[in-house]
Amino acid sequence: MLRLLSLAAGLALSSSAFALSLADLSQSDASGGLKDALTQGAKVAVQQLGKPGGFSNNPDVRIELPGNLGKAAKTMKMMGMGAQVDQLEASMNKAAEAAVPQAQALLVDSVKKMTVQDAKSILAGSNDSATQYLNKTSREQIRAKFLPIVKQATDQVGLAKQYNSFAGQAASFGVIDAKSANIENYVTEQALDGLFTMIAEQEASIRQNPAGAATSLAKKVFGAL
Repeated sequence: MLRLLSLAAGLALSSSAFALSLADLSQSDASGGLKDALTQGAKVAVQQLGKPGGFSNNPDVRIELPGNLGKAAKTMKMMGMGAQVDQLEASMNKAAEAAVPQAQALLVDSVKKMTVQDAKSILAGSNDSATQYLNKTSREQIRAKFLPIVKQATDQVGLAKQYNSFAGQAASFGVIDAKSANIENYVTEQALDGLFTMIAEQEASIRQNPAGAATSLAKKVFGAL
């Protein structure tokens, strides 16, 4: 029994000797591993969203009519006008799917510009602290890329006209005031929100399961958290 206890204690000491913490990592390793993981997460998010059905088939990011228009849509569906609502929402999601691939280069550029101090704060932060960093440093640039693509996509299918027509019909039910609605801005912001939602999911996944990271350096860094 004593021999077994000694062996167990020895194994415990041995494993703790090999366990890493953030303090054991060089600044270069910590920064490099985080950048690898963030680049991976951004690319996966873009690939998942920037394809047919990327938004429309994912309930976490699917774009629906906003606010009171959404409430009006439910009323209209109950009154047999669901086809128009479905067509409108399908067009919004397709516009977002068309825009998202433009985000990848900007996200990767933001990752490359990350400082060692940024990396240390992110690694010590919450499960979505890296995503928050990307949102803060790249959202404006990505919005500028998304907006003309969304506008082109909505123009091609006459989405703004459909939206205004729908809003006018919905207003007849007395449940909305859509005077200030702008369909291109709305879809662009929803596309951005969806993108960062998916990046946050990737970040949380790597933090919870470092073995899923794409590089050995990222595995090492997130395994130390």
